[in-house]
Amino acid sequence: MEHITPIASPVELSMNRYFAAVYKWMTGALVISTLVAWKVSGIPGFAEFMAKNSGLFFGLVILQLVSVIALAGWSQKMSALTASLVFLGYSALTGLTLSTIFLIYTAASIAQVFIVTAGMFAVMSAYGYFTKKDLTGWGSFLFMSLIGLIIASLVNMFMNSHFLTWVTTYAGIIIFVGLTAYDTQKLKRFAHVQADDSTFRKLVIIGALTLYLDFINLFLHLLRAMGDRR
Repeated sequence: MEHITPIASPVELSMNRYFAAVYKWMTGALVISTLVAWKVSGIPGFAEFMAKNSGLFFGLVILQLVSVIALAGWSQKMSALTASLVFLGYSALTGLTLSTIFLIYTAASIAQVFIVTAGMFAVMSAYGYFTKKDLTGWGSFLFMSLIGLIIASLVNMFMNSHFLTWVTTYAGIIIFVGLTAYDTQKLKRFAHVQADDSTFRKLVIIGALTLYLDFINLFLHLLRAMGDRR
């Protein structure tokens, strides 16, 4: 009997095209962040200088926040090129701030945790993509949990409580594992949007930024839990 190759529906083709582009941009951003962090950590004294100069460090953090807010809130008003450049710039800024982790953790443990993070992210993103279960109900719970995590982390900057550090670390892992699945399923709605090439690119950038943030935050919480300190 002659083998007949199944033909994907227009929706499936759109979904495949969208997520292929999202994962490509997300991976590219992670590569940029990793290379910048690695290169900067190799500059004698630079990472130490950033760690000791809180003004510079928090200035970079503020620039990161501005970039995220700009992409999340104003991306539809930007050109596709501008949105792409802002996202790539944000990933480079993230690499600068991440370079300080090489002062705290061994390079081997950073690499190991990165691999663990990639595996966990892949599993949960695949779950969010393929599951037939509606994960919409997770959204409000995860969002409120994230707000609580941020508040607890800010409080612990002053308390320096070992117990609170432990709680926020493992709570963060659970939250970002859940967000990875939830956000992946949420992004499936973007694939159904009828859009021109420019709008499609901006939707891709928003999707890539969303999953990039999930990955980075999951990595940092896993590193705090599993990383070998110097």
